[in-house]
Amino acid sequence: MKIGDKVSVVDEDLGGVITSVNGNTVVFKDEYGFTHSYPKQKLVPKNASIYDNIEIVKKAEPRKISSKKHDKNPFVLDLHFHYLVKNTNEYDSFERLFIQKEKLLETISFCRKNHLKKLEIIHGIGDGVLQKMVLDVLESQTGLDFYNKDILHHQSGAVMVEFH
Repeated sequence: MKIGDKVSVVDEDLGGVITSVNGNTVVFKDEYGFTHSYPKQKLVPKNASIYDNIEIVKKAEPRKISSKKHDKNPFVLDLHFHYLVKNTNEYDSFERLFIQKEKLLETISFCRKNHLKKLEIIHGIGDGVLQKMVLDVLESQTGLDFYNKDILHHQSGAVMVEFH
């Protein structure tokens, strides 16, 4: 270390230019004009050019692995009757509603068993019988929050369920 060299203090955010060397003690002036004295073993040379010949290796960013249960897309249940059975004409309205309710309860149970976080229930826009049944079932459940997918809940045709 000689006068005019740039140095930094080990374990401190402090550095400057050496103004004098007195045996084992080095005096330097920081960027604000203050002088500091430290033993040589507390100082390291500040020389950016020592890194010029070092090759920079760029590594690929690791992919964040997310499980299916934390998937951003919700599990979707469409309660339109033609998706639930093959011959829709063979059922009267009471049987239809009963089958839709059973499918809803079965899907909620599936989501809880598999620790799914979100469920979207599509009930459609009609006279409101299916929508009322869905809301009644959801209100009777614990450990979940639900809200209508759109602002105008009577026109949305879907309910979003979030499990705790």
